Amino acid sequence: MAATTSAASAAAALTRRHDGHHSVFPAFSVHPPEPSRLFLLKALPKPYPFLCHTYPIAASSRRCMLPLTPHAALVDPSHAFLSADEDKPRDECGVVGIIGDPDAAQLCSLALHALQHRGQEGAGIVSSDGSSLHSATGLGLVSEVFSDPATLAPLVGEASIGHVRYSTAGAASSLANVQPFVAGYRFGKLAVAHNGNLVNYRNLRSALESKGSIFNSSSDTEVILHLIATSSSRPLLARIVEACEALEGAYSLVFLTANKLFAVRDPHGFRPLVMGRRRPTGAIVFASETCALDLINAEFVREVNPGEVVVVDSRDMSITSLCLMPSKSRKACVFEHVYFALPNSVVFGHPVHSSRYSFGAALARESPAPSADIVIPVPDSGFFAALGFAEASGLPFRQGLIRSHYVGRTFIEPDKEGRNLAVKLKLAPVRGILEGKSVVVVDDSIVRGTTSSKIVQLIKAAGGAREVHMRIASPPIVGSCYYGVDTPSSEELISNRMDVEGVRQEIGCESLAFLSLESLRGVFADEAHMFCDACFTRDYPVPPRNQEVEQLVEV
Repeated sequence: MAATTSAASAAAALTRRHDGHHSVFPAFSVHPPEPSRLFLLKALPKPYPFLCHTYPIAASSRRCMLPLTPHAALVDPSHAFLSADEDKPRDECGVVGIIGDPDAAQLCSLALHALQHRGQEGAGIVSSDGSSLHSATGLGLVSEVFSDPATLAPLVGEASIGHVRYSTAGAASSLANVQPFVAGYRFGKLAVAHNGNLVNYRNLRSALESKGSIFNSSSDTEVILHLIATSSSRPLLARIVEACEALEGAYSLVFLTANKLFAVRDPHGFRPLVMGRRRPTGAIVFASETCALDLINAEFVREVNPGEVVVVDSRDMSITSLCLMPSKSRKACVFEHVYFALPNSVVFGHPVHSSRYSFGAALARESPAPSADIVIPVPDSGFFAALGFAEASGLPFRQGLIRSHYVGRTFIEPDKEGRNLAVKLKLAPVRGILEGKSVVVVDDSIVRGTTSSKIVQLIKAAGGAREVHMRIASPPIVGSCYYGVDTPSSEELISNRMDVEGVRQEIGCESLAFLSLESLRGVFADEAHMFCDACFTRDYPVPPRNQEVEQLVEV
């Protein structure tokens, strides 16, 4: 009881200087955070194209700046990666954290498989055995980076964090930008994995560089480590909170030290982060989506709340849960439900498949297609919206397009013929279903419009459809996202340049309709104000700094 009282007092002391309240995770005892003696960030060069390192936790005896290493880009800029998804926004990252299981790294790799849709350019895992951090990172898919059991073998210990990524905030596809990052301080090491995007990244980096910080990557995540390293607060928990107070934008973070795992979410809660528990080991798991929990047999416990820091100590598996950052209006990314998340996930408290079904049903009521014969989805993300549209309209639901899952990632010369071939490699029309029919094609979104026009041509020319009526289960995208989503600049967004009729003519369909913003919000009812829909409205909860915008939209 005395230990618990002391812990609560320590937590309250840390909390008072922020917003005057804190919460303790109810199912576990609270343990006071152990003081951490961390000091200097070391730049850690990573060779191309794969890296495996062990970092002793022992204190560093002197300041050490390692030389920067140039890295080759993953893709020749004269070529382009083309697929049926080339016209979709891309979520930047997925994160996993596991503590309290002897197979932590292996479980982490499985969980990253479940999150592969959130990032396909690189993957990495850092593990802790209580005295050293062990790291393995590489470019490519999880199955490529960790295909050899020998890669996972050095990742020993009962705690690990993992990451899959797309490039963000100007971060090129080089190994130097593949997370988790590992930083060296005076008294130890710290690893971090980040999902999100900081709108004040360049300002923060410039300020840190003016004080002598040396950066080894072009990722905004490295700024977080420098802020922690230069903080004078104690213990590490306070350093993390102080660093996060300087951040603007979206961040769901997992940190790993020798014996602790930290999970942090930004005060607006832009990106998802959930907590679960494995049976029978009792291991605690954090992940970007619940589908990752399902794959490794972890039970969903709850979300990490916006502005919350959760600390798990591996020595006794005690959990400290503190709301240490000032409370702000919740603004969860609505596009997680439109496209990003897997349909078998529960995101922001709502089943994703149910949301998409409701989007489609609302779209059918708003914009029916009376002359249509059948409804087909653009696989895979349009499936549940198309099902909702079909059932609400009374039209037959058919699989008129078959998606190939075996094409892989192919780099093709970016001419018109190559781009058309990329779509044909991914999507094949079923002529026996489409021929002579008036078809409603349901997709989740239109960004540039390039892929939508190719799909319309494919359904008509190869499928033999008489008419194509496009129905989009989200409002027109008119604004770029600055919170961890790779969207083009506003000038490239077709709905920002054209009205609905102009878009219809551009993609070549007989009719086109988008889900209205009112109907989208209606699906979430009283919680609609808790979702960020700035890509549809340009109403940004955290406006980007003017000098940041050009850099952010170029990723």
